[in-house]
Amino acid sequence: MPVSITIPAALRGFADGMGQVESNADTVGGALGELTTRYPRLRSQLYADDRLRTFVNVFLNDENVRWLGGDAARLNNGDTVSIIPSIAGG
Repeated sequence: MPVSITIPAALRGFADGMGQVESNADTVGGALGELTTRYPRLRSQLYADDRLRTFVNVFLNDENVRWLGGDAARLNNGDTVSIIPSIAGG
């Protein structure tokens, strides 16, 4: 059940320059777990105390996973998981 995980340019340096990887996980949490196991330096950028950092948004297709059950959100073949860090500034 391959799904795509899109990694933003700002985080690609922590993922060996990869902009997109595939996962066979059943849930968003499983996919992010696979991703951070494959690229351990990425984990500290996405998580604090085993919880997704508040400034990191994860979308399943076009919907924020926070409204879809978080890490437990189910994945289907062909889905896209996008990591989108919040940008602050004035």
